[in-house]
Amino acid sequence: MNKLAVVALGGNALLRGDQVGTIEEQEQNTTDTLENLVFLIREGYDLVLSHGNGPQVGNILMRNDAGESMYQIPQMPLDICVADSQGGIGYMIERMLRNVLNKHKINKEVVTLVTQVVVDKKDEAFLNPTKRVGKIYSKEDSEKISREKNWTFKEEVKVKDGWRRVVPSPKPVGIINEKVIRTLAKQGTIVIAAGGGGVPVYIDEKNDIRPAEAVIDKDFASSMLAARIGADEFYILTDVPFVYINYKKPEQEVKEFLNHQDTKKYLDEGQFSEGSMAPKIRACLQFIENGGSKSVITEAFKLEDRSFGTKITLDYED
Repeated sequence: MNKLAVVALGGNALLRGDQVGTIEEQEQNTTDTLENLVFLIREGYDLVLSHGNGPQVGNILMRNDAGESMYQIPQMPLDICVADSQGGIGYMIERMLRNVLNKHKINKEVVTLVTQVVVDKKDEAFLNPTKRVGKIYSKEDSEKISREKNWTFKEEVKVKDGWRRVVPSPKPVGIINEKVIRTLAKQGTIVIAAGGGGVPVYIDEKNDIRPAEAVIDKDFASSMLAARIGADEFYILTDVPFVYINYKKPEQEVKEFLNHQDTKKYLDEGQFSEGSMAPKIRACLQFIENGGSKSVITEAFKLEDRSFGTKITLDYED
């Protein structure tokens, strides 16, 4: 039986920091990233791919604002915007991946699933919104919008008189169509799912699915998906080839292998930034704590070279 891997494509896999975000740029970045997955397919891995959506959903929200202010087009809620981004990005990844497979003469089916991810409506994150989304407003405009739409705003530290909407980022607790994803993946279809952390929903007292005005961390959702579909390995592709301790300090040290105990220790010591690496580390720990054999954090272009990437396992001893 083939090994099953879930690969979470980081934001830089689609859009680089120095780019404006044209479709040509995103398609080329996506193609370059997907080329690095060919060796996994040739080694017999079944694959599920997830992806980020931060810049894209931010642009969708700003189009919402422009459409409402200029043409009185009703704004769509956040769950619809996330679903829009899932569909658009998933289509792009699927089309680019089909072209890469054709180039390498690999016969594989690819499918994109708009994925609903369940959160707990009682999650404390709903009492303390922290995730910044959309455009930056003046204090006056933010107060007006807050009254009209009941949105929460927080001040932008680096922008004078800048205020930005914040929304909850609850932890995922379930995935609506995980059985479909598992079945397709184990049949050999490459599945693109849980994009942007998934469309956030909750289950009400009638057992109906309801939208949640929130966003979900992509790496946490991908990690949970990997565990729930019985994946063997979980990969997070980011913009660094390794995990480091004492990052950007004179005593900086590469960590190629980490076990559960040491990873927890470094996390508790604050070795990993909450704004970047710490959530990825927690996602990797969550996967191996729930039965996964190995998590890997590395740069997309280093994936094929086994000497690169930090491997996190349950009981590895350095």
